[in-house]
Amino acid sequence: MSFPARRLRRLRTSPGMRELVRETTLTAGDLICPVFVQEGLRTRAGVGSMPGIERLPLDDINDEVGTIADLGIPAIMLFGIPASKDEAGTSAFDEGGIVQRAVSQVRQNFGDKIAIMSDVCLCQYTSAGHCGIVSGSGGGAVDNDLSVETLAKIAVSHARAGADTVSPSAMMDGQVTAIRSALDGEGFTDVSIMSHSAKHRSSFYSPFRDAAECAPKFGDRKTYQVPFTNARESMREVESDVNEGVDIVMIKPALSYLDLIAEARRRFNVPVAAYSVSGEYALVRGAAEQGWVDERDIAEEILYSIKRAGADMIVTYFAKQAAEFLQP
Repeated sequence: MSFPARRLRRLRTSPGMRELVRETTLTAGDLICPVFVQEGLRTRAGVGSMPGIERLPLDDINDEVGTIADLGIPAIMLFGIPASKDEAGTSAFDEGGIVQRAVSQVRQNFGDKIAIMSDVCLCQYTSAGHCGIVSGSGGGAVDNDLSVETLAKIAVSHARAGADTVSPSAMMDGQVTAIRSALDGEGFTDVSIMSHSAKHRSSFYSPFRDAAECAPKFGDRKTYQVPFTNARESMREVESDVNEGVDIVMIKPALSYLDLIAEARRRFNVPVAAYSVSGEYALVRGAAEQGWVDERDIAEEILYSIKRAGADMIVTYFAKQAAEFLQP
C-alpha cells in the first residue's frame, strides 16, 4: 500500500511542532472587556441570563478595572444604566451621568494603564428603549437626524470625562460624521471612534437587554439595524463609516457573521473589531452549566475562529476567563 509523499500529520506530531506552524495567534492583548456600571446601585447585581456577568456600583469600578488590567487586557468597554430615563435621553449626555463619572474615575485612578472605550447609544437612556429618539409619542418612528445630534453630545461628554475611544452603536445614518465633527470642534482630535458599523438585527442581543435594561417598549429595531440576510448591505454600512472617517469598524454579532468579518478585513484597510455578543456568551455558559460542553474549550475555539476570520480585536464577555487561559 503506497502513501503520498506529503503527510500533513508530520507537522502535528508534538506541541512544539504545532506551535511552530500555528497560523492564528490570540492573546489577552486582543481582547476588550465589557463593564456595566449602574447608577444608584449599592452592591454588585448578577445578570440572570448571563451567569458570571454583573452590573457594578460606581464604588466597585476601580477594583474591577484593576483586575482587568492585571490580566493584561488592554481596554474596557463601558456601558451605563442610569437612574432615570426620559423621551430625549438627557441623562446620556449629563456631565454628571453614570458613564461620565465612571470614565473620569477610571482615568484618574489608572491613567494610561488601560484604554477606556465608551458605548454611545440611547437605548439605556430613553423611556422608549430605542437606540435613537422617537418622534411623536405612542410608538412613533426613530428620528435619525435628531438622534445623531444627541449622539454627538454624548460622545463629547464622554471625551470630556477622559474616554480614549467613543463607540457609537445606534446605527444612525451619519453618526460618525456628526461625532467626528463635534469631537474636533471641542478640541478632542485625538479621541478615536470605533463604530458598530455593521450591527445586525439579531436575537443574540437578548441577554444584553437584561443586563442594560434597554429592551424597546414598542416595536423592534429592524428599521435601523442591518438585516442578517444582507451581506452586501452590511459592507455598504462599513464603507460608509470608513468614508466618514471612522478609526475602527466593528462587525456585530461575531460568531454567526464570520464571513462578514473576513470580508471587511479583505476590503478595508482599517482595524476591524468584532463583538462576541451576550447571546453567544449565554449559550456557551448555559450549555456548560448543564455539563454538555467544556466552557474553556468552546470559548477558546470561538475566540480563535473570530480572530482567524480577520478581527484585530474582540469585545467579549469571556475576556477575563480567556486572558487567564491564554497566558503562556
